[in-house]
Amino acid sequence: MKKIEAIIRTTKFDAVRDALASIGVRFFSLKEVRGYGLQKGETHMYRGADLGADYISRLQMDIVTTTDKVDQIMSTIEQAGRTGAVGDGKIFVYDIEKALRIRTGERDKDAI
Repeated sequence: MKKIEAIIRTTKFDAVRDALASIGVRFFSLKEVRGYGLQKGETHMYRGADLGADYISRLQMDIVTTTDKVDQIMSTIEQAGRTGAVGDGKIFVYDIEKALRIRTGERDKDAI
């Protein structure tokens, strides 16, 4: 089992969610995150004033899946989340040792 952690633009969330649904991904966790990267923050205009921010707002999607689906999920997120500009995000993959569905007691593959 693997955990895929994808950090994406907030504006690309709907496209990524719909693309994942089309390949059968039916569950993920979602967090609002802020970070600092190559963009060096974002600039916001308010009434003609330049309001810079030292961070970048993004969404983090956490998906736990079987090992055989990792490449397909990564490719789907990449294609749906790409704008071609700096700041499109990152995808990380981690090993999951065990899983347990609390409600039913199912374990590992059956729990996801």
